[in-house]
Amino acid sequence: MKLNRLLGQIISAPNFDHFSAVELRAAYITLHPDKNLDPSFARRFVYAEIVKLLNKRWLRKTVSKKKEIATFIKTELFNVNAITCEETNKENTDDTVHLPSKNIQKILLERLNQYKSELLISYGESGEYKQLFNEFPNLHELLQPQYNTAREHNSRLLGKIKAVENLINENKKIEKE
Repeated sequence: MKLNRLLGQIISAPNFDHFSAVELRAAYITLHPDKNLDPSFARRFVYAEIVKLLNKRWLRKTVSKKKEIATFIKTELFNVNAITCEETNKENTDDTVHLPSKNIQKILLERLNQYKSELLISYGESGEYKQLFNEFPNLHELLQPQYNTAREHNSRLLGKIKAVENLINENKKIEKE
């Protein structure tokens, strides 16, 4: 099965499972070398790759009843060894997956620490909104959108952290071999 090289790396990580399209897109944008990547293009592209995996029955889609959020789960048919990576850059025709060098590993660790710091701040913000709800129930309607925004930001950061950690762990495994 042909899959984008970077998406192949992200999805193939053993601990990358039960993910949403938003989390996969966030990981893709975060790790993509082109920092000016259009998010709208990335959304469509990532979803098209997910559809390939769904059609092959390598992923199963589940939708939560409460929030109607779709998550994707790797099935027993998911086969890391059967993935051949497509290169979006036509200059490189090598189909092997190249994992980060020591320099990129350092950048990933710095990025991971930055995301974790942002997450702590964001958790503090959402916690404060909860406390304000309790102290000032009459401001609930004013605070609810801000609380929701903080929670969404938490989710995005968690997705980014998960993606970067997955790539770091994959690189550590390959270095041990």
